[in-house]
Amino acid sequence: MECDLKALRMSPAFRSRLLPICQRPTSSVQLHNKLSLSSRSLLLSVKLKPLSCAALEAFDLNPISDLALSNVPNSETQLHEVRVNNGSSTNEEMVGSNVKTRPRVFDSKKRLIRYSGMLRTCVLQGSLNEGKAIHGQVIKNGIDPDSHLWVSLVNVYAKCGDCGYARKVLDEMPERDVVSWTTLIQGFVVKGFGVDAVKLFCEMKKDGTRENEFALATGLKACSLCFDLGFGKQLHAEAVKLGFYSDVFVGSALVGLYAKCGEMELADTVLFCMPEQNVVSWNALLNGYAQEGDGKQVLKLFCRMTESEMRLSKFTLSTVLKGCANSGNLRGGQFLHSLAIKSGCEIDEFLGCSLIDMYSKCGMAIDAVKVFRRIKNPDVVAWSAIITCLDQQGQCQEVAELFREMISTGISPNQFSLSSIISAATDLNDLHFGESVHAFAWKYGCESDISVSNALITMYMKIGRVLDGAQVFEAMTDRDLISWNSLLSGTHNHEICDLGPRIFHQMLVEGFKPNMYSFISVLRSCSSLLDVGLGKQVHAHIVKTSLDDNDFVGTALIDMYAKIRFLEDAVIAFNKLSNRDLFIWTVIITGYAQTDQAEKAVACFSQMQQEGVKPNEFALAGCLSACSRIAMLENGRQLHSMAIKSGHLGDLFVSSALVDMYAKCGCIGDAEDIFGGLVSRDTVSWNIMICGYSHYGQGEKAIEAFSTMLNEGTIPDEVTFIGILSACSHLGLVEEGKKHFDSLSKVFRITPTIEHYACMVDILGRAGKFNEAESFIETMKLTSYPIIWETVLGACKMYGNVEFGETAAKKLFELKPEMDSTYILLSNIFAVKGRWDDVSKVRKLMSSQGVKKEPGCSWVEVDGQVNTFVSQDGSHPRIRDIHLKLEELGEKLNSVGYIPETEDVLHNITKREKNEHLQYHSERLALAFSLISTNPPKTIRIFKNLRICGDCHEVMKLISDVTNREIIVRDVKRFHNFKSGTCSCNDFW
Repeated sequence: MECDLKALRMSPAFRSRLLPICQRPTSSVQLHNKLSLSSRSLLLSVKLKPLSCAALEAFDLNPISDLALSNVPNSETQLHEVRVNNGSSTNEEMVGSNVKTRPRVFDSKKRLIRYSGMLRTCVLQGSLNEGKAIHGQVIKNGIDPDSHLWVSLVNVYAKCGDCGYARKVLDEMPERDVVSWTTLIQGFVVKGFGVDAVKLFCEMKKDGTRENEFALATGLKACSLCFDLGFGKQLHAEAVKLGFYSDVFVGSALVGLYAKCGEMELADTVLFCMPEQNVVSWNALLNGYAQEGDGKQVLKLFCRMTESEMRLSKFTLSTVLKGCANSGNLRGGQFLHSLAIKSGCEIDEFLGCSLIDMYSKCGMAIDAVKVFRRIKNPDVVAWSAIITCLDQQGQCQEVAELFREMISTGISPNQFSLSSIISAATDLNDLHFGESVHAFAWKYGCESDISVSNALITMYMKIGRVLDGAQVFEAMTDRDLISWNSLLSGTHNHEICDLGPRIFHQMLVEGFKPNMYSFISVLRSCSSLLDVGLGKQVHAHIVKTSLDDNDFVGTALIDMYAKIRFLEDAVIAFNKLSNRDLFIWTVIITGYAQTDQAEKAVACFSQMQQEGVKPNEFALAGCLSACSRIAMLENGRQLHSMAIKSGHLGDLFVSSALVDMYAKCGCIGDAEDIFGGLVSRDTVSWNIMICGYSHYGQGEKAIEAFSTMLNEGTIPDEVTFIGILSACSHLGLVEEGKKHFDSLSKVFRITPTIEHYACMVDILGRAGKFNEAESFIETMKLTSYPIIWETVLGACKMYGNVEFGETAAKKLFELKPEMDSTYILLSNIFAVKGRWDDVSKVRKLMSSQGVKKEPGCSWVEVDGQVNTFVSQDGSHPRIRDIHLKLEELGEKLNSVGYIPETEDVLHNITKREKNEHLQYHSERLALAFSLISTNPPKTIRIFKNLRICGDCHEVMKLISDVTNREIIVRDVKRFHNFKSGTCSCNDFW
C-alpha cells in the first residue's frame, strides 16, 4: 500500500524524507490531514528502523480511545502495545474485535500524558527503538506535543544513547525552556560527553534561558567529567549570585567537581558550608580523598559523617574502603569490614569487590580470597576482582586455578579477567596456557579489546614469541601507547634487539609521544646492540621530552652507558638522579669493576653506604669483583665481614665472588675454606677454584678438583677446560692434557675455542715438543690467530729456540704489529744467544713502528691503602727509605752469591748501569716498601701488570730466604709463591 500524501501538499523532497517512516506494503492508511507545523518538522528528524515501522503499523490499526486509556494500568502495559511481532500475524489478529465497535474518541491531554509515560518507561529500559516508534506515532496521529512531551522526547533520545537526535528534537521545539535544555545536557553527561555538555550549557545561556538549580548541578557534573575547573568555578559564582548556593544538589555537584579536580580544600569548604549535607555530597568528598590516597583523612571524615547520624550505605563503605586501599591502611580496612558485618550489610558483589581490592592492595591475598568465598553468587566483576588481586600478588598458579573454576561455574570472562589471566600466564612463562586464554578471548569476543590485546602482546614478547606478538599488534584496529610499549618490551633480546629501534622510530612516525616505559625498552635494546651512538640519540630525545630527571629513565640510561663501557656518561647521568636506589648504585659499582676501575668501584661502594643505602648480595658481589681485579685484600676482607653480618654469605653470587677474590689476592687457603663451606656449588664456583689452583701453581689440586666436580654431577663448560689445560701445561702433563682436550668435544660436546687451542700449543711448547706444536698449528689451521704465536714465542724464549721464535715473531709482526711483548720476547731470545746486532735491529723496528714498551707497574696494599710503583720511579713519599732498604738487600744478596741476569736489560748501556736498572724494577720497589712497612710473619703480596723478569724472580727467591718472609707475586700470567728460597712455579713460567 502507499501513504496518501496529497492531502498534506508536500514537496517531493519532503515526501522522500517521510516515505521511509510511513510506507507499508499491505494495506492502505490515511494520515491525518491536519498536522501542526511542529509535528511536521519532527518528521524531518526521525529515521525509524523496521521495528519502529511495525510499531506504527500496530498503532494505526488500534487507535487510542478513552476506553483503552482507562483500561491500561500503567505505562509498561502501554509500551507492550508498541513491542509488536514482525512475524506472520495478520493486522486483524493484532487489532482484535473490539476496535470495530468502539468509537474513536480522543482526549488530547490524557493522550499526551500517556505518551510521556511510555517514553519514561523507554528511558528506564533503555529502549531506543520503542522510543522512536512512539515518536513516530505522535507524528502520525498529528499530535501537537506540549512542553512535557517535548522534554520526554529529548529525554528518551538523550538517555538512550542518541544525543544527535535529542539535539534535533530540541532545535525543533517552538519554545525551549530550562527543563528541556537541562534534559539534553543531562543526557550528554550520562553518556560521559563532558566537553559537549559544557558547550550546550553555554548555548543555553546564549539562547537567553536562565538556569535553575538543576541546570547548574548538571553543568557542574559536566565540568567534573572533563575536569574543567575554570568553568566550574564560574558556575560556582553563578550559583552564589542566583541564590542556589545552599541547594543540596548544587552543593553536592560542587563538592564532586572540586574533589575530582584535586581541590580538596575547596571541596571541604563547600561541604561544611552547606546548610544540609546528604550522602551524595559526603561520598563525593570521601571519594576525592580516596583518589588522593589520603586514607587517614578518609577515615577521619567517615567518623565525622557517622557522628552526624548520616545513613550508612554500601556506596559510602565502598568509597572509604577505596581510601584505605590506596593508602595501604589495612587496620582501617579491617575496621570497615567489621563495621559492615555489625551493621548488617550483606557482603554482596559490590561491597565484596571493594573489600577484595582493599585486602589485595594491602598485600593480604588470603583475606581477599576469604571475602570472595563468602559472596553467594559472585558475578564476573567479583571474579575479575579476585583474579586481578591474586595476579597483582604474584600468585599466578592460583590465578590459573581460579580461572578454570570460574569457567566451570558458567561465568563468561570479561576483558578485565582475561587481561589478568594473560598477565599470570606471562609470569608463569607458560605459552600453552597463554595460547589457551587467547582462544578464550576469541571465543567470548574480547580479542578486539585493547587491554586484552596489549596483555597478549606483552605475553608473547616476554615468552619470546615475537612473531605472534607482532601479529596481535598488526591485527589491532585501535592502538594506544601501551600497545607500542608492549611490542617494544620484548625486543631487547640479543637475537632481535635490532627490532627495538625500528619499532621506536615507527612509533614516533605515527605521532605517539613516548613515555618512560618506551624509553626504558629502547635503551635496553641499545645496551644489547652495544650501540652508543643510537643510545645517545635516544638520550637527546629523553632530554627533549623532559624525562631526563625521571629516576626510572635515568636508571636505564646509566645501565646502557655502563654496559657499553661509557662510564663517564654513566656517571653524568648518575649524578643527575635525585633518588639513587640500590639498583643504580650496583650498576655503577659493577660498571667500574668491569672496566678495571676497581678503586672507583670501592669508593663508590663506600659512598653508597654513607648515603644510607644498604648493599644487597649483588652490590657486594660487584664490589668483591673490583677487589679481585687489583687484589685489594683488606677491602675484600671487610666485605667478607659485611657479608657475614648482613646474612648474605650463603648467597651463591657472594660466596663465589669471595672465593674469586681470595684466589686472585693470593690467599688460596682462604679461598679453599670458603669453597669447602658452600652449600651448593655450581659450575662458576668450581671454575673459580680450578683456575685458582692452576694459576697458583697447584696443578695437581686443579685436576683433583675437576674430578670431584664431575663426580658431584656438575657439568663443566669452556672455562673449566681452560683451567684444566693450563694446569696440565704448568705440570708438563702432555698426555693428560691431550686426553682432556679430546674429551672437550667428544665427551662433553663443547666446541673448542681459540683459547683451548692456545692451551694445547702451550702444553706442547712448554714440554719442548716444537715439531708437534708446529704440526698441530698447521693441522688445526691456527696460523691466523695472534694468541697462538704469542704462546709459541713464549715457549721459544723459555727454550731459546731462535728459529721457531723468529717464525712466530714474523707472524705476529704481520698480524698484530702494535703488540710490544713480541719485540721484547724476540730481543730476549737474541740477547740470551748473544746476538746483539739482532737485538738492535728489533729495537729499531720497534721504534720505527711507533711501538713503546708498556712501563712495568707494581702495587702493594698496606694498611688498606694501595701503593703503586713504576720502574725507576722516585715519586713515592718514602722513596729514600725504599732505596736504603734496597741497598741493604743488595749487600745481603751479594753475600749469598747473587749474580744479576743483565740479559733481561735490552738497553745499550754499561753492565753497571744495567745492574742499577734491574735494582729499581717496580716489583723490587714494592718489595722494599712492604719490608719497611710490615712486620713478620705477615705475608707480602705484590701485583704486577707485566710478566716478572728472570732476574727479579731470582731475587724474590733469595730475599724470601734471607728475610724469612713469604712473598707472593701475581704477574700477568700467574702467581709466584716465594718461600724459603723456592717458588711455587718451580722456575717454569
